[in-house]
Amino acid sequence: MKQPRIHSFEPLLSLAPKVLILGTMPSVKSLEQQEYYGNKQNVFWKIMFSIFQQPFSTSYADRIRLIQEHQLALWDVLQSCQRQGSLDSAIKEEKPNDIKQLLQAYPSIHTVVFSSQKAEAYFKKYIGPIDSIKTITMPSPSGANARMTFEEKRKSWEVLKILVKNKKTDEL
Repeated sequence: MKQPRIHSFEPLLSLAPKVLILGTMPSVKSLEQQEYYGNKQNVFWKIMFSIFQQPFSTSYADRIRLIQEHQLALWDVLQSCQRQGSLDSAIKEEKPNDIKQLLQAYPSIHTVVFSSQKAEAYFKKYIGPIDSIKTITMPSPSGANARMTFEEKRKSWEVLKILVKNKKTDEL
């Protein structure tokens, strides 16, 4: 039986984002809630509030504000796919978002951060390297990534603080 086609969200952007964070595709919970990283088992938002030293909030408006205040952007590599459940390994018939067009529209973006190795793999498959853009792959904040503790994930993601302060990533 053919799976229904699911679609990603529109990008969440600040006025002049410096760093674009790319996932693969929203989870079932995220799609139900119409929120990026909406599954409570995913620690993305806990990591973001922690590294930017702000009190954690479950309010999506607060989460959007956090992204915008820190010159970040959120999107997914894939625009649509067929998938049973939420696992990236179940993705079939995928179609990519027009990330090159977004990067052209927002020349302030100097770095793309992948929120998983699968997001990086889809980016390489459909978009490929872009000369002026640095890329970094982070450990997945998903609850499915149980081999790392929250603190280990948070420590890896701390590089975002440096990326949004600097114009270039050469200092990393």
